[in-house]
Amino acid sequence: MSNAIPVLGMGYYWQELQVGQRFHTVRRTITETDIVNFISVTGMLETIFTDATFDSGAIGGRPAPGALTYGIIEGLLMQGMVQGTGLALLEVHKKILAPVVAGDTVWAEVEVTGIRPTSKHNRAIVTSAIEIRNQHGKPVMQYTAVRMLAGKPE
Repeated sequence: MSNAIPVLGMGYYWQELQVGQRFHTVRRTITETDIVNFISVTGMLETIFTDATFDSGAIGGRPAPGALTYGIIEGLLMQGMVQGTGLALLEVHKKILAPVVAGDTVWAEVEVTGIRPTSKHNRAIVTSAIEIRNQHGKPVMQYTAVRMLAGKPE
């Protein structure tokens, strides 16, 4: 593969980012299958996720675990922002704002809020504020992620 041809889907080196820079992900619909697979593989077999009669309509659909919603958005960020440049996820602070149910479509707005180059190895600590929204534009989750990103090859 030639180095002269750019590779689609690669992430940003920390030098290509700036504080205040904003992105948004593509959209992804949460399916019943996503929920069943996620709770099965993680062991999150809580009644609210496994018993369709448990909720009695208070949430308005089959709820998705917050960890699933977070994981899907992180997957979208991997594919577009940190693929090949992300070295470590160091810290996450999350706040759930509203339920996500099967059939909801989620996406995220991302804002780079901090960049701190490290003293070694051409790396930086990059902080981002992420707000996940549903198909109606309603915020369903907010979180801050602190990552270590690689620098441009020297």
